Amino acid sequence: MNSVEAFDLLATTVLLLNQNGEVAQANAAAEVMFGRSRRSLIGWPAAYLFERDAALEQSFRQACSGAVDDCRQFAHTRRGADSVEVSVTSIALLGRPWAALIEVKDIEQRVLVDRSIRLVDEIETQHELLRNLAHEVKNPLGGLRGAAQLLESELPDPALQEYTQVIISEADRLQALVDRLAAPQRMPVQWQSVNIHEVCERVCALVRAEFRTVALQRDYDASMPEFRADPARLMQALLNVVRNAAQVLTGSAQVASPHITIKTRVARQVLLRHKQHRMAVVVSVLDNGPGVPETIQDRIFHPLVTGRDGGTGLGLSLAQDFVQQHGGVIEFDSKPGHTEFRLMLPLESL
Repeated sequence: MNSVEAFDLLATTVLLLNQNGEVAQANAAAEVMFGRSRRSLIGWPAAYLFERDAALEQSFRQACSGAVDDCRQFAHTRRGADSVEVSVTSIALLGRPWAALIEVKDIEQRVLVDRSIRLVDEIETQHELLRNLAHEVKNPLGGLRGAAQLLESELPDPALQEYTQVIISEADRLQALVDRLAAPQRMPVQWQSVNIHEVCERVCALVRAEFRTVALQRDYDASMPEFRADPARLMQALLNVVRNAAQVLTGSAQVASPHITIKTRVARQVLLRHKQHRMAVVVSVLDNGPGVPETIQDRIFHPLVTGRDGGTGLGLSLAQDFVQQHGGVIEFDSKPGHTEFRLMLPLESL
C-alpha cells in the first residue's frame, strides 16, 4: 500500500499540493468534505475550496514554498448552502513529490465523535450497574410476591385479598421493569443479511397505524447494499426512535403539521466506537417537533431519563444498546423545529 492509498483509510480530509498550491492528490474523505469528486479536485487551487481568507492563502503559499513547517488555523468552507467551520493544518513536505500537505477537520463532526465515544463509555458503565441492580432486586421481589400469595391463601375475608393483589401486581410490574433493564444482553445477536429499507417499511407501517395524525415521509438511498445485522433488534431500535418522535409530536400542541422523515444514506470513513470503518449505514429520523430539552440532551440515552410525561426512559436507551451491539452508535442534533437522530452502523461484517 502506497502513501496515497493509506490516506484513503483516514476519516480526516487530506490534500497534497504542488508548488503552485494546486491539489495534486486528494483522499476519499476530501470528496465528502467538499462535495466534489476526486477528479474535479485535482488541479484546483486549494485556497479556492475555502471561503476567501487572506491568512489561509498565505499559509498555503508559505507551506508550498517550504517557508513554514506547520501552521494550524480555522477557516470556513461551503457545504451546500451552509458555511461550515473547519480546522486547517498546512504542512510543508520538503524532499517529497508534493510541496505541502493540507489536513482539514470538520470541527462539528469532531465534537459529535467525541460526544459519541464518551456516551458509549458512560452507557456501558450505567448498564453494568443496572444489570447488577436488577440481579439484586429479583430475589427480594420473588420473595415478596410469594409471601403475598401465601398470605392471600390464609386470609379469612376474601375482601382483604384486594390488598394482596395490589402487592402481587406491583411485584409483577417491577419484575417486568427489571427484566427490560437486563434483557438486551441476555440473547446473542442473530446475524443475517438485512435489507435496511425492508426494516424501515415495517417500522413505517407500525407507526402509521398507531399515530394517524403524524405524516411519514421517506428518503431512501436506492443503492444501499444489504449488510449483516440482527433484523429484530435493528427494527426494535429504529421503531423506538421513530415512536419516540411520534409521541413527542402528538404530545405537543405547538406543532401544526407534524411530520417525520426516515432517510437512509451511506457514509464513508466513519469512526464508530473507537474503530474506523470504510463505509457505514446511516438511518436518519427527522421530525419538526419542539426538540430535546436542553436539560437532558447530555443524558438522553441514559436509562430512566425522559423528557416526556408518562415516559419510562427506556426506549432510546434500549435503541442505543441494540445499535451498539452491532458496533454502531446513535447520534442526534436537536433544536426547536428540527430534530435528527442518526442510527449509524458499520457496513462491514463484525
